[in-house]
Amino acid sequence: MRVVIVGCGRVGAGLAVGLAEAGEVVAVVDKDPKAFERLGEEFTGQTLEGIGFDRDVLERAGVAGADALVAVTGGDNSNVVAARVAREVYRVPRVIARISDPRRAALYEELGIVTVSSTGWAMRKVRDHLEHRTLKEEHSFGRGEVSLLRLELPQHLVDRPVAGVEGDGLRVVGVTRRGGAFVPGPDTVLAEGDVVRLAVGAGGRELLDALLTEEAAREEAGREAAR
Repeated sequence: MRVVIVGCGRVGAGLAVGLAEAGEVVAVVDKDPKAFERLGEEFTGQTLEGIGFDRDVLERAGVAGADALVAVTGGDNSNVVAARVAREVYRVPRVIARISDPRRAALYEELGIVTVSSTGWAMRKVRDHLEHRTLKEEHSFGRGEVSLLRLELPQHLVDRPVAGVEGDGLRVVGVTRRGGAFVPGPDTVLAEGDVVRLAVGAGGRELLDALLTEEAAREEAGREAAR
């Protein structure tokens, strides 16, 4: 996968390093060359100094052949412009922008631009989107301590009761099924095709991560046992 990352702050740098270590082709754009120091000496990707929505800069970063562009600078406007250029001019398949204003975020979602908030969990959520996970933040409350997430139920959670999914800091607050929606009880059994709304606090994020990676962990354990 070829990914262009606009912005080399904490989220951008962490995402770039993680993707590069995973073997992905990564190009990072930032107007401040000192920002690239966050990547470390072992970073194997490309770095480009320049404005993240400048077409010449984006083309040198390989946007024309990119699988994804992620705009995570400190400014909503810069992120939006970079994302729209990638989406509308270069037809990049997956475009993600960090947008702090939830009203603007909803607008750009309609244009096919996935948005994440500027909370500390943003880096993980960007990775989820790049890896085709069906998890999306719809709203955050307070200072980002609680998030409302939309989850297209993965196969390994089908037939599990709601009580088996919930835990400290993690609650199922709504289920959409066959066009209708309802508030489930603890004994409600989740079904294939369900879209689940989750309220997630700080204590529930690790639990949610464990639930979403449960199937992958089980498959890996099976491969280890077979060796």
